[in-house]
Amino acid sequence: MKYTLPRLPYAYDALEPYIDAKTMEIHHTKHHQAYIDKLNTALDKYPALAEQPLDGLLKNLDSLKVDEADRTAIRNHGGGHVNHTLFWTLMDPKNKKDDKLIADINTTFGSVEEFKKQFTDVAAKVFGSGWAWLARDEQDKLHMHGLPNQDSPYLHGHTPIIGLDVWEHAYYLKYQNKRPDYITAWWNVLKLI
Repeated sequence: MKYTLPRLPYAYDALEPYIDAKTMEIHHTKHHQAYIDKLNTALDKYPALAEQPLDGLLKNLDSLKVDEADRTAIRNHGGGHVNHTLFWTLMDPKNKKDDKLIADINTTFGSVEEFKKQFTDVAAKVFGSGWAWLARDEQDKLHMHGLPNQDSPYLHGHTPIIGLDVWEHAYYLKYQNKRPDYITAWWNVLKLI
C-alpha cells in the first residue's frame, strides 16, 4: 500500500488571518508530501510492513525487523505523515467543541485556560523543530509532550489528541521567528476546546 497525501478538508485560505493560505499550501503540498514520498520509499523494501497501520508501526518501531536507516526513515517520515494528517483535521473550521475532551481537560488540568497556558509553554519551549502534543495513555489519561522533529506520541504508546506543529515551515512566512505569536494565533483555529 502506498501512502498518499490526504485531501485538505478546507480551502488553503480558510484559516486566515491566523494561518495564511500560502503557508498552508506549501506546508500541505510540499512538506507533507515529502514525508509521504520518503516514507513510501522506506517501506518499499518491506511490503508486509506497508500493509500495517502507521500508528502500529510507530508504536512498535523498536521491534521492527528493518535496517537502522529504514527505522529512522519510518520514525521521521511516518511521524511526519501521521502528525500532519491529524494536524490538518484539528484545524478544520467545521469542527465542533468536544465535550468529553473538555471535561477530561478540566479534570486533568483544572480548566481549559490552564491547559492552554501549559500547552503554550510546552510548544514555546520545544527546542528547534518539533511538536507540542496532548495525548492519551493506555488508561485514557491525558498527558502533554513536547517532542522533537516528527516524533509522535505513538512512539511512547500514547494516542495523539491535539498536536501543534512548531517547525518553522508551519509559520515562518507570516510570523517569521515569532513562534509565540503563531502559537497564540493557532488557538483561534482549534475549535475542539
